[in-house]
Amino acid sequence: MTASSPQRTEHDLLGTRLVPEAALWGIHTARAIENFPVSGYRTPPALLKALAHVKKACCLANAELGFLPGDTAAHIQTACDEIAEGRFNDQFPLDALQGGAGTSTNMNMNEVIANRALELGGFTRGDYSRIHPIEHVNLHQSTNDVYPTALKIAAIRSFRSFSTAAETLQGTFQSLENKWADFPIIGKTELMDAVPMTLGKIFSAHADAVARDRWRAFKCEERLRTVNLGGTAVGTGLTAPRSYIFLVIEKLREVTGLGLARGENTVDQTANADAFVEVSATLKAAACNLEKIARDLRLMHARGEIHLPPVQAGSSIMPGKVNPVICESVIQCAMKVHANDLLVGLCAGQGSLQINEFLPLLGFALLESLALLENAFLLLAHHAEALSADPEACRRNLDASPSLITAFLPLIGYERGTELAQAFQASGETDLRAFLVRELGEETVNTVLAPQRLTALGYAHAKHT
Repeated sequence: MTASSPQRTEHDLLGTRLVPEAALWGIHTARAIENFPVSGYRTPPALLKALAHVKKACCLANAELGFLPGDTAAHIQTACDEIAEGRFNDQFPLDALQGGAGTSTNMNMNEVIANRALELGGFTRGDYSRIHPIEHVNLHQSTNDVYPTALKIAAIRSFRSFSTAAETLQGTFQSLENKWADFPIIGKTELMDAVPMTLGKIFSAHADAVARDRWRAFKCEERLRTVNLGGTAVGTGLTAPRSYIFLVIEKLREVTGLGLARGENTVDQTANADAFVEVSATLKAAACNLEKIARDLRLMHARGEIHLPPVQAGSSIMPGKVNPVICESVIQCAMKVHANDLLVGLCAGQGSLQINEFLPLLGFALLESLALLENAFLLLAHHAEALSADPEACRRNLDASPSLITAFLPLIGYERGTELAQAFQASGETDLRAFLVRELGEETVNTVLAPQRLTALGYAHAKHT
């Protein structure tokens, strides 16, 4: 905005100042722009959408109870709908790491709604005698009840999207589990050869881990459904009519389509943020699973047992080098989620008395983690769809591993197995299977190393009498 651009004058507690005429935001937002030039992070669109829906629910309740004129309420509701659709995201320029427990973002939303409603009514921006950001848009509200309520709504919606992404990854792994159900491979423990199994079983473990992430995401929605809307500043509902307090939750359920409920103790819901810590821990668990799976895929790729699809040249100096960059990106996303979980806990613990001042950072970290995991799950699912296995490499690694003898212990015992392992290593041969065929017979070897037997839970034995 140049110095010659049209401007309007607005006033607040601290005095007056000029605001760009083209801006839907007003003086409160202008001061916050100047006060918090710190990170460059912006309020997540998911939170803006949720906050617009909270404002609409409040407007509906106030209109039904006669606290807002019909035309004013209609224009406010339309403005809220437009903002929720993302039409005016550029009008929310504030830094996410703001002070004031989210007051600046709340005021930014109030001002944008008010000025857009004024436009819809045929009035000029800044004509707050007709539609006022606080007197009308923020009526019977406080930042301290609308901001945490909006954050929970945004988190619930993000958890649903995350769950859908997890379902996609789970399905990919289940497909690979079925595809390679009879594909023999040597299992590894502590990065060393262990016992034979199948490649399908490896991917079954990945699928089940992701399935637990989906289940935990569903449980998280239960933890977030209780909100403090109507509690105003400290949860007591001061300045809000009792009729409004009961009605606004019903309107919020209508607007969002979510099964939300007002907390029985809204002072607790206003003061404490432990629910966010709990659900963030769930995201940390998902990050752990994702990190381990991506690391396992890298290791198996390095051994040549599977082939990750090549997606880009891997070096600016080494021709022909291709790196497992998708897995590396996924691992970095998981690391960021770990860091964000620490931030969520720190923010919740730093709250004081009847409010948590650090919800802006907490909310940014939590919603970022959800977005990162959703994207990472989908990225890995797409990448894994193009995975291929190398039968020759798997067979070569399996047949060369002395650990293969472990499968024969029920038949030959530990001492005999040790003797065979020593004899094989001393022979200088590289094909243990062929060695065992000579020592134990082809029928025995084929029976013991059958994929179905390798993956069965234990082995059948005759009952002792």
